[in-house]
Amino acid sequence: MNTSLKTTSLHQWHKDAGANMADFGGFDMPLWYDTGVKNEHLAVLESAGIFDTSHMACINVNGKDSFTLLNYCFTRDISNLAAGRCVYGAFLDDNGHCIDDAIVYKFDEVRFMICVNAGMGGAIAEHLESQKDKRDVKIEDLSGRVAKMDIQGKNAARILSKLIKNPEDVFNKMPYFSFKGYFKNEGATDNVFLLDGTPILLSRSGYTGEFGFEIFLDLAAIETLWKDILTAGEEFGISACGLGARDSLRAGACLPLSHQDIGHWKFTNHPWDFALPYTTDKKGFTKDFIGAKSLAPAKEDQFIYPFVGDTLRKVNAGENTLVLEAGETIGKVLTCATDMGISWLENKIVSINTPGIPENLKIKGLSCGFVMVSKPLEPGVKLSLKEGKRSIAVSIATDVRPDRTARKKLDNFI
Repeated sequence: MNTSLKTTSLHQWHKDAGANMADFGGFDMPLWYDTGVKNEHLAVLESAGIFDTSHMACINVNGKDSFTLLNYCFTRDISNLAAGRCVYGAFLDDNGHCIDDAIVYKFDEVRFMICVNAGMGGAIAEHLESQKDKRDVKIEDLSGRVAKMDIQGKNAARILSKLIKNPEDVFNKMPYFSFKGYFKNEGATDNVFLLDGTPILLSRSGYTGEFGFEIFLDLAAIETLWKDILTAGEEFGISACGLGARDSLRAGACLPLSHQDIGHWKFTNHPWDFALPYTTDKKGFTKDFIGAKSLAPAKEDQFIYPFVGDTLRKVNAGENTLVLEAGETIGKVLTCATDMGISWLENKIVSINTPGIPENLKIKGLSCGFVMVSKPLEPGVKLSLKEGKRSIAVSIATDVRPDRTARKKLDNFI
């Protein structure tokens, strides 16, 4: 192992479990275990999987001017964000380029938390400090001080119900992108406790497109919870999952990877326009925010689209993998992964969770991801992704894995 890499509190557990480890965002993280990426991916679609996400960072933003500061620095308009709800968006620089995407959690009118990507806690905290001026705001970078894990899949609530106090109350009125509790046992009206009294922040969100939760808690408590969840989930066939399955699941759910699918280019003309506060006609914005002036008018020579392949064959992403339309190079591949839970059925994509699919249909998986191209393309346009002598056929999509469960009512899963 590179000794300069950071580790999470679960690092030794990963090593003892035989995980294939690699550098991700400056952390030594598990890519997959002996189960393999395919089985870990399918475990989430069919039942449940857990992920160590402690490499991500949290920032507390507190004070009477915290809303004003965040609403100016964050792309989403959080003026109508209710306490106990969270929202996805991005922090941009003056050029309209993405510094990092993030989720903002609102505890009350003066207390917020931000969850950002690996190694970005300091950068975003400094960015907020640079915009603070004379505002009454305290910005606290919690990097390395908070543990985080995700449990994703249709059995996530059933498993957690064995390990938290008063599960009926906790899961009552908990829609998508809401949260309850606080990992320091303060700051939230509805505290959530594990059976041993450990406080947690439980967020109904995730990075797989499937039903599940993100859990924030004290560093010293995560290994016990991780093991307890694996034990409680044995009857459901739960699996520990590495970043390989996390990547293939998020690609199939059309979710971006920061600094890869969004980065040092204008934060426009991509599938995540909902993260910008557009007016109804999309000719302007409903609020001012950092980078807004650089985004209007939108740059018209850069477009990011999801794609889906004809088969499970994939190519590597990067500058050397070209996007061709009718033999003409029009761009590059940002992400290419294989969603192992989907296949073509005649002229549409189905997943292992699609109701009524033929019993004899063998789901083999399809490649999917994102391309950046120099011209607008319509859904269904055929492309070739070429890496050296290797080439795969894909088509532009508006969505990839159907019948995802993330937004379904929690009542379906308890």
